[in-house]
Amino acid sequence: MKRYIFLLYGVLAYVVFLATFLYLIGFTGNLLVPKGIDGAVEVPLWLAILTNLGLIALFGAQHSIMARPWFKQWWARYLPESIERSTFVLLSCVALVVMFYFWQPMGGLVWTISHPVSVGIIYMLFASGWGLVLLSSFLINHFDLFGLRQVWLYFRKKPYTDLPFDTPLLYKFIRHPLYFGILLAFWAAPEMSVSRLFFALIFTLYALKAMQWEEKDLIKHFGETYRRYKSRIPMIIPIPYIIVKRNKVSDYETIMKSHQQEAV
Repeated sequence: MKRYIFLLYGVLAYVVFLATFLYLIGFTGNLLVPKGIDGAVEVPLWLAILTNLGLIALFGAQHSIMARPWFKQWWARYLPESIERSTFVLLSCVALVVMFYFWQPMGGLVWTISHPVSVGIIYMLFASGWGLVLLSSFLINHFDLFGLRQVWLYFRKKPYTDLPFDTPLLYKFIRHPLYFGILLAFWAAPEMSVSRLFFALIFTLYALKAMQWEEKDLIKHFGETYRRYKSRIPMIIPIPYIIVKRNKVSDYETIMKSHQQEAV
C-alpha cells in the first residue's frame, strides 16, 4: 500500500509542477493568466520593491537550501528517500505560487519595441528560452529531476541509483543550459516594464550565485571529472572559440599523459 501512496504522491507533485511551470510562463510573459508580472499599481514603489524582493528571496532560500547535500542528509532522518525529490519539487511550486499571488506590479516602462519583425523575434527568443529549459531537463533525465524516477523505482522495489556524469548535446557547449534558457525567457520582452526588469535582474543575480553553489556540490560528488569539465566549458554563455580552444588543449593534455604512462 505504501508503494502506491508514494507513487501517487510523486505523480501529483509532478502534475503540480507542470501547472506551476505553465503559469510561470504566462506570469513572466503576461500571457493567458489571471495575474501576470505587470498590472495596476496597488502599493507605493518602496513597498512593492520590499515585497517582491522578499518573495524572490523566499523562493531562492527554499530552492537553494533544500538542494544542498547537508540539508538532504538531515531531512533523510524524517522523510523517505523515494519521495524526497517530489517533496522538494512540491515545495518549490508552493514558493512560486506564493510569489504569483502576492507579487506587486511596480508600474512604468523601461523600453518598448513595436516593430512587428522585432517583436516576433523577441517572442521567439522567449519561447526558445522555455524550450531550452525543458530540453535541458530531458537531456539530464527529466523524470529524475522532478522526482518521478525515484517513486517509480520504489514502486518496483528497485534501489535508487545516482545518475552518471554525462555531457549530452547542449552540455557540450555550456555547463548550465537550463539556467541559460530561464534567463533568456526572463529577459526577452518587447515591453520591459519596471516590474519585469526587477524580476529578471534579481533572478539573474540569484541564478549566478545558485550555479556556483551547485557546482561546488558537483565537484564534491564527481571530483576531478567535473573539474576538468568546468575548466573546458563556459558556465552559461556559449563561446565557440573558447570551447574549441579548451577542448584542443584538453585533448593534447590527455594524449601527453597517455604517452607519459606508456613511456613509464
